[in-house]
Amino acid sequence: MVKIIASSVRKGNVLDVDGKLYVVLTAQNFHPGKGTPVTQVDMRRIVDGVKVSERWRTTEQVERAFVEDVNFQYLYEDGEGFHFMNPESYDQVVVSAETMGDQKAYLQEGMTCILSMHEGVALALQLPRHVTLEIVETEPVVKGQTASSSYKPAILSNGLRTLVPPHIDAGTRVVIATEDNSYVERAKD
Repeated sequence: MVKIIASSVRKGNVLDVDGKLYVVLTAQNFHPGKGTPVTQVDMRRIVDGVKVSERWRTTEQVERAFVEDVNFQYLYEDGEGFHFMNPESYDQVVVSAETMGDQKAYLQEGMTCILSMHEGVALALQLPRHVTLEIVETEPVVKGQTASSSYKPAILSNGLRTLVPPHIDAGTRVVIATEDNSYVERAKD
């Protein structure tokens, strides 16, 4: 086990808390004006899928479980789950829908992801930081609205909603941050 400070915990990390393995769903650092900075972590227990929230001081030590991060290529989804292939050994791994969580919306065929493996079992998935998607539907541009003033709602090709600048129209390919589903830039392709 490796000890790390709580403020360095990130989404997708696997922690050992009281002898049980947890995968981190969200991790936020809070720095109040008065008092001690804390890290709020939402986790899912790997054994039974129970979600747990923990709050640690940012300087507290937590144990990160030894997991091997391996590049896998996404193949397809079926009744068993989500199928990934190791591009070097051609081994295939099936990841359950519970392990995938809400990240499944970003999966694209052939996408390279990092699977955190522990004793041959996929515990967590790390998507690429950015994905390119197409805007399916958005509101028309309002005359006189400046690009810096406000963003407008849009629906992406994967069904998720996001906010985009007013100059973005339906059919435009955009880069989206997978961590918080936010607009990054117009795609350069």
